[in-house]
Amino acid sequence: MTVLLNIMASSVEIGLVFGVLAMGYMLTYKILEYYDLTLEGSYPLGAFLTAAAITSGLNPYLGLILSVIGGVAAGSITYFLYKKVRVEPLLTGILTLTMLYSVNLKIKGVSNIPVAQYPSIFGSVPKWIILIAFVLIIKVLIDYFLRSEQGYLLKVTGNNRKLVKALGKDPDTYVFWGLIISNALIGLAGGLMTNYQGFADIGMGTAMIVTGLASIIIGDTIAKNSNKLRDTTRAILGAIVYRIISGIAIYFGLNPNDLKLITALIVIAFIAYNNYLGKKQYRKLVRDVRN
Repeated sequence: MTVLLNIMASSVEIGLVFGVLAMGYMLTYKILEYYDLTLEGSYPLGAFLTAAAITSGLNPYLGLILSVIGGVAAGSITYFLYKKVRVEPLLTGILTLTMLYSVNLKIKGVSNIPVAQYPSIFGSVPKWIILIAFVLIIKVLIDYFLRSEQGYLLKVTGNNRKLVKALGKDPDTYVFWGLIISNALIGLAGGLMTNYQGFADIGMGTAMIVTGLASIIIGDTIAKNSNKLRDTTRAILGAIVYRIISGIAIYFGLNPNDLKLITALIVIAFIAYNNYLGKKQYRKLVRDVRN
């Protein structure tokens, strides 16, 4: 039982890190409806920049700032390919993450950077306290932004670009800000993970797009008929639930090498629920109300 509790605790902590990533990816995938794969490059970029800063003797919080800057740079490259080179949105992310793979390797010249022996952002404070503080601050800031005029236009850009143009605005401007903010948060998530697990590895970004999708889809399934939960809250809860499911699966004997397979199956299961069982329950509820 103690082992299970430890796994659950670490799953929640990792879920909080992924909550930052999920809030970032939510901005492009759910709000802008821009299917950005840059995530798989900006996440390890943030991790490597933080690791490089820590191993150079810099303050670990400065490493997190560098991870945010790295995410901004990654989002800018993706936008440049989209706007100036006129590459399709899906391909822009693929090209950016491919370039960033080589960039990450050049940061320190190695594929794995251990930082466990260096000071981290956690110090003597329990990790979950620091992580909750980061998640709450970011959630409040994003919620505030999405309620602003710029945030409203970002939402409208994803739903109706013609309306944005009719308002005298350039929708590509909001695509730019969406990509910038999204990848800044994803880069920050990579930096937080480096501090949490004590290393940065070149393979950290592999299939992270599925993790982001799983967090958003699971979050949208939670109390799906309720309007009280904000998108940021759903993203955080989805990330935590996803990690708890993965942790329990490992506790009951799942080979860690099969975790990505389980992640994909989790996403498929929740999509199937939303598309079939969820709709059936909704129709039944409507019939009961009418009767």
